[in-house]
Order: sequence, then structure tokens, then C-alpha cells
Amino acid sequence: MNVDILKKYNQTNLFGKYLDLQLDVVKPGNVSYKVKVKKQHLATVKSAHGGFISAIFDQIVGTAALSKAMVESKLVSTIEFKINYLQPAILHDELIGNGIVIKNGKRIYTVKGDIYNQKKELIATGIATLNAYPYEKSDMNFK
Repeated sequence: MNVDILKKYNQTNLFGKYLDLQLDVVKPGNVSYKVKVKKQHLATVKSAHGGFISAIFDQIVGTAALSKAMVESKLVSTIEFKINYLQPAILHDELIGNGIVIKNGKRIYTVKGDIYNQKKELIATGIATLNAYPYEKSDMNFK
């Protein structure tokens, strides 16, 4: 497994750092993220903005696919995703997002993602399609 790709991604993923996401790679193709809902994530007095939840979801499915694709020294980019918001995330909720690759070919990955709160209530769920490509075609380098 080319773990250098994931390490480099974690260094360059400033948006993930901005969101304060904590990554755990369970195994290639299966990841978990944790994040606490803070005041800057809110759309109303108590509820998180849908864009915040969507950003977490994109990180979950993207990193799940990346953790699988990096075995073949590939990177991924999101083609599309569909997300269902099932209930609001509330200020101070501790969210746990899980992503798992359910199908992958040479270039196309399909990933399922779920976001739960600390009470194990499902906040959002969805599915994504991602494109895998050789890391040499990217602007990442290891020097």
C-alpha cells in the first residue's frame, strides 16, 4: 500500500484541517471521521449548516476511495454524490462519519457514506461516484 499518498493528502488537505476532522483508516476502502459541531458550523441558532454536513460527507467518501485507490498509486476526485439529510446536527454534537467503498473498477469507485451523532442517530446518508487516476497526473509530489 502506498501510504505516502494518504500522508501527503493529509498534509495538503487544508480544508479537512479547517473543519477539524479527525481521520481513522479502518482498512483500505473503509474510513471513519470524527468532528464536533462548533458555532462557526451553524446555519441557525443551534443547527449545523447543510454545507458543513455535505463537506464532511465529501471528505468521508473521498478518503474512503483514496485509501483504496492508493494501493495502486492512484488518487481520486469526486464526480458526483447524492446525500439525504435525515435530521439536524446540533451545536456540540460529536459527529462520526463512515465511508466504505462498495464497488471499484479501474477508474470508477462507488462509495457509501453515513454520518451519525454521538447518540448513534443517523444524520445523513448517501452514495458517491469517484474517478481514480494515476497520482503522476496530479500536482502532488513527494519531494
